[in-house]
Amino acid sequence: MLEFLLDYGYYGLFLVAFLAATVLPFSSEFAFGGCLAAGMNPVLCIVAATLGNFGGGLTSYYLGYLGKIEWVEKYFRVKREKIEKTQQWLNNKGAFMAFFSFVPFVGDLIPLALGFMRASVSKTVVSLFLGKLVRFIVTAFIWYSVL
Repeated sequence: MLEFLLDYGYYGLFLVAFLAATVLPFSSEFAFGGCLAAGMNPVLCIVAATLGNFGGGLTSYYLGYLGKIEWVEKYFRVKREKIEKTQQWLNNKGAFMAFFSFVPFVGDLIPLALGFMRASVSKTVVSLFLGKLVRFIVTAFIWYSVL
């Protein structure tokens, strides 16, 4: 994957971060760290990864908003019970929970469940973006402390 990222640079990082923010089961942190280790500009890496991850989260939100749980079950292999459990957890917490969409394992389900719940689009967008931005700023500091 690192070769792909080096060939496509920030566009590749954007794509990997986008796909990782949907319900596809992989993480963008290692791709992000690989880009930093390869000497790519950290600010541009943060921008590319944040925008990609944000876009993937919005895609999940709008899939949920469409209300076609059958699509999610069929194409992304996410069980209805898992989505319903996430919705119950989010109940009464509101769209601001989109900030925590970076949390491993359940994070990608948060925007999807918020879409099913018809959570406020504007609050979800702001919370989702801020959560993704903070995630990659913190991840950059962690990678730099390791490197």
